[in-house]
Amino acid sequence: MERVIVDTSAIYALLDRSDANHHRAVTLLRRIRDEGRLVVLTNFIVAETHALILARLGYGPARLWLKGLRWPVERVRAEDEERARGIIFAYEDKTFSYTDATTFAVMERTGTRVAFAFDRHFLQFGFALYG
Repeated sequence: MERVIVDTSAIYALLDRSDANHHRAVTLLRRIRDEGRLVVLTNFIVAETHALILARLGYGPARLWLKGLRWPVERVRAEDEERARGIIFAYEDKTFSYTDATTFAVMERTGTRVAFAFDRHFLQFGFALYG
């Protein structure tokens, strides 16, 4: 089963109906499921997403999202964090966040080539965006 890493940008778009990417996110997630792909996120994306929902939508929605989370979570390893630091230092012209860079490292380690995201950093690093 082909894995697709889901990014905070896509998760937030799915949850916030006022987000500019909401309808596209819903359509893409439906297609991902119809194609039988496995949606995965990292524990760092869980933390980042929870914080974003908490800040923008409040405690209730953040708690409900966390309680309802059913996608597999790939834990970031120490070697992924080391690789992430290397990515950040090597790409001085990019604004990769630490979560972005750890996600790239996990994608490299697991052989995942596609991200469900609205974040162009994935393209800048050489991965494909779903859809």
